[in-house]
Amino acid sequence: MSSAGTAGEETVRASHILIKHEGSRRKASWKDPEGRVISATTRADAAARLGELRSQILAGRASFADLAAQHSDCSSARRGGDLGTFGRRQMQKPFEDATYALKVGEISDIIDTESGVHIILRTA
Repeated sequence: MSSAGTAGEETVRASHILIKHEGSRRKASWKDPEGRVISATTRADAAARLGELRSQILAGRASFADLAAQHSDCSSARRGGDLGTFGRRQMQKPFEDATYALKVGEISDIIDTESGVHIILRTA
């Protein structure tokens, strides 16, 4: 099947690493079920951690999937951050816009959503 969604809309596939923080809409994750660490993490601290992970990936010191599995607050961590295929209007708008703007194989800068801060790897 081609990468077309309903009515011929383009779909994408992406992986991400999510770091939640005190401003996240849901302050719990598989790593932090009580939300204690998340509630004590500022957006700046979350972005700094994510920036360091992004640097490790870009320098070839670690794989995106390995770091997602270890550090992402999203349940997709168990799949190396893979979110599967999605189309327009299926993700929060800043996340969607960033993913569609990437070329396959590119990694985004830090993206803010209601969930927290992300880096995104477009895979298809």
